[in-house]
Parts: sequence; structure tokens; C-alpha cells
Amino acid sequence: MSYPVRRALLLGIPAPVVLFLLLTWQVLGHGPLLRADARLSRDLVHPDGLAQFLSDLGNVQVAVPVLLAAAGYALWRGRSAGHPRWWLPPLAAAVLMALLPALVVPLKDWIARPGTPAVPPAVGYFPSGHTATAAVAYGSATLLLLPWLRTRAARVTALALCAALVLGVSYGLVRHGYHWPLDVLGSWCLSAVLLTALGALPGFSRRSRRFSRSSRRTSSGTPSSRSGPS
Repeated sequence: MSYPVRRALLLGIPAPVVLFLLLTWQVLGHGPLLRADARLSRDLVHPDGLAQFLSDLGNVQVAVPVLLAAAGYALWRGRSAGHPRWWLPPLAAAVLMALLPALVVPLKDWIARPGTPAVPPAVGYFPSGHTATAAVAYGSATLLLLPWLRTRAARVTALALCAALVLGVSYGLVRHGYHWPLDVLGSWCLSAVLLTALGALPGFSRRSRRFSRSSRRTSSGTPSSRSGPS
């Protein structure tokens, strides 16, 4: 990934950070956004089987295996292609997923937001852990797979599927009453920061695809830009 692209990604981090701080301030200070949040929750909450199914897609037992499968595939493809630092993107994604609870759980304990009327009395609902798990796991898996998808249609499909999964989990959590809408929005902000930082690492770029294609052309006897005529 070129320096300008990486810099552009990193410059996109402050916006979700500022929005997360704003949401946190509103929750801690019982600001006016909470009234709108409560009204929206009342309008949306309607527990049913579909909402439960969608929210379950944010469970660690579901989302993490998807990430591990994508990481295994990226390791295999990167090593087979002889890509420089082929191990870095899968390792970074796995470390990020492992460290996510260490970031989310202390925030939930510190903010101590009560749950909706649909759940038993408790605190620790902001930000949503299930939403963060889904966004980071499915988002990281997509970032790992994108460099190895050969067509634009495949890449668009992967991005659309990732978005559908994260939105589905988010909707299911709010629809079932497991979380307030602002809980989900807060996790979106956190996940956007984490995934942007992950995507700025070396290896998460189209250069991986170009390197892979160049290697395939060279191994099949087709001239490449590095080897010249064969």
C-alpha cells in the first residue's frame, strides 16, 4: 500500500473517534440523544425468531471461526505466492480480534449504561460487544480476502456480504431489545477506527493481487515485468 493511501486511511480515523466521544458524553450525561434513542428503541423492539437469529450472528462462536477461516486462506495464498510479509495481515487481524474484549469490556464497565426494558436489569450495554465482534470479525475477514479476489464483482460481493452481516446483527440486537440503537452506533464507531488502522497495515492492498498474478504468469511461462521475456 502506497504512503498516500495509508495516510488517507489514517486521516479518516478522527471522525469516528469524535463521534464515539460525543455518544459517550451523551450517555454519561443523560443528554437529549438518549430521549431520541429511547423513542427509536420503543418503535423498533419486537422480539421474534428472525431478530434472535440475526443477533446470534454476532456471537463469538459464529463470527470468530469465519475470521479464522479467512486468515487461514490468506496465509495459504500469501505463502504460496511468496508475498512479502505474507504472515502479517492474518496475524494482525487475529491479534486485533483477541484484544477487542480488552477494549470493549472496560468501556462497558466504566460507562455502565442500563439495558432496555426488554432485558433484565443490569448495566454495561454501551458499546455493544456483539456489534463490535461482528464488525471486527467480518470486517477483518473481508480485508484479508479482498487482495486475493480476482474480479471487481467478487470484491463488491464480499464487501456487500460483510455490510449485510454487520447490519443484520445490529438490527437483530435492537429489534430484540438486547441493545439501544446508540449502543450499536457506538460500536460502529469503534470498529471503524480499528478496521481503518488494520487496513492501513502493509499487505492490505491491491499490490497483493498484482504480486499474485505476476507470480502465476511467471510460473506458467508468461513474461512478467520482473523477469522479462522467457
